[in-house]
Amino acid sequence: MGPANQTYICELFLLGLSEKPEQQLPLFGLFLGMYMVTLFGNLFIMVAVGSDSHLHTPMYFFISNLSLVDLSLVSTTVPKMLANILTHSKAISYAGCLTQMYFFLVFACMDNFLLTAMAYDRFVAICHPLRYVAIMNPQLCGLLVLIACVLSLLTSLLHILMVMKLSFCKGLEIPYFFCDLTQVLKLSCSDTLINNILVYFTTGLLGIVSLTGILTSYTQICSSVLKIPSAEGKYKAFFTCGSHLCVISLFYGTGFGVYMTSSATHSSWKRIVASMMHAVVTPMLNPFIYSLRNKDIKDALKKFINRSTSSQ
Repeated sequence: MGPANQTYICELFLLGLSEKPEQQLPLFGLFLGMYMVTLFGNLFIMVAVGSDSHLHTPMYFFISNLSLVDLSLVSTTVPKMLANILTHSKAISYAGCLTQMYFFLVFACMDNFLLTAMAYDRFVAICHPLRYVAIMNPQLCGLLVLIACVLSLLTSLLHILMVMKLSFCKGLEIPYFFCDLTQVLKLSCSDTLINNILVYFTTGLLGIVSLTGILTSYTQICSSVLKIPSAEGKYKAFFTCGSHLCVISLFYGTGFGVYMTSSATHSSWKRIVASMMHAVVTPMLNPFIYSLRNKDIKDALKKFINRSTSSQ
């Protein structure tokens, strides 16, 4: 059968994690549980920051935005997978696939930019504490988030527009639980050289710029911390960066895992697990990393819960 233009594609098929009927119910329970934990965990972070005036600072502003983006990232993939398991269907419409792919790229890019902005915030707080309030003013914080949003939207739109120019053959089965850009490109009958170059260029550029910013910030932070005379002062300075460093390691570690398993000759199962870690597990763990290591957020949540229960 010859190639069919994308305008005639009705639907694609997400093969998911398993095709065995006896595994569908456990998978549904697992992912529903993970989604609910991610939902409430990130909502609690946003509520805690929004309800406590003491947390209306640049650091918590970025944390709450990261929670919103993480929640949105998971919501682009998991609900559709849960719906497919319930309906015993693997189908997703072509328009639905493009939409899911677009928003997944948007929120993944925003995660990347927000982690960089948070590294800069920690750099200013530790290396220039006396000028912190003046430098990290609300206008700059809002501008950084706006730039992250605009760049993510434009980059993702460019990828989607390039995909829409492709033609596809029959057998449109994606061996993932969501519409992944690299997997969709593999289904095309057209020449995808430009698309693949664009993927590697944007991923490399955004990754290099962000990692360079993060590494530069933490190089300066380490240099400043080592100059602190007291051991307690050094510990306190490093402790304020601990949660952010954990999230960075988790995000980029799983991201590189996805890249390495996609480019190397690994089994499809390993690629799926790497993608699941990056797209689902990381956003679920981020609220725990920030809340368990942060007394201010835990205190804000306790105050909010106490106010809620006393008002009833």
